[in-house]
Amino acid sequence: MTALEEPRVALIGAGQMGGALARGWVEAVRRGGGLTLTVMEPHFDPAIERALEAAGAVLNPPDPGLADVVVLAVKPQMFLEAAAGAKRFVGPETLVLSIMAGVTLATLVRVMGADRVVRAMPNTPGQIGRGASAFVASPACGPAERQLAEQLLSPLGTVEALTEERLMDVVTAVSGSGPAYVFLLAEALAAAAEAEGLDKQLAGRLATQTVAGAGALLSETGQSAGNLRKQVTSPGGTTQAALDVLQSPEGMGAILRRAVSAAVQRSRELGREGSREEA
Repeated sequence: MTALEEPRVALIGAGQMGGALARGWVEAVRRGGGLTLTVMEPHFDPAIERALEAAGAVLNPPDPGLADVVVLAVKPQMFLEAAAGAKRFVGPETLVLSIMAGVTLATLVRVMGADRVVRAMPNTPGQIGRGASAFVASPACGPAERQLAEQLLSPLGTVEALTEERLMDVVTAVSGSGPAYVFLLAEALAAAAEAEGLDKQLAGRLATQTVAGAGALLSETGQSAGNLRKQVTSPGGTTQAALDVLQSPEGMGAILRRAVSAAVQRSRELGREGSREEA
């Protein structure tokens, strides 16, 4: 299999993560990239549906043909149900790319009847090209399949290749679920500001821009998070007073370690549940 200039892609599921992929591909097409896209989704978000139609995507065709790539973007619990329809797109040369948390390469090979499978985890900032994705490929995949997977993930942001599948559960917990942790931080920061007397709308605007600006500064300067934190922190100042709380033994570091560990465990459980159901 060779890398394709304009792959025929079948996207199964256009919910939160599938929609993020679709939006990234639509934007890539607008910038001059090429792919032929078919999307299967029983309950389209109207905005995504309009964007896909404007980009020339084919939606829910009754008799789909074979695809170069089948992208599985459904919830892990819906995998077996979705796979029945998705197999219509799979031929001998088809690459199956899954963004389902926990579903292993071995399960994908068995259920989809395809040797060339890639397990990936993008995240929702891919909607604006600022996402982070990682992927791992089955042994049957060669450089061309890995390049094709990266080609499809790259419009969403940075892409990292893994050599060990076990690390996908950690990626899922850190970058796949990670945006929710950041959004929660913005919510909590706004609520704390409101509790101290700021107007609710003003508190929300300040918290949102602070989180967004800090993330942009971290990304664009190339400095480490630790160095940037130290630059903000004056000994004995207001930031240090707050960090004394956040860096306490039961503070933010400990909470995030427990949170990531819980997400890793749940990802592994989803993989085991999928394997049991398939067996």
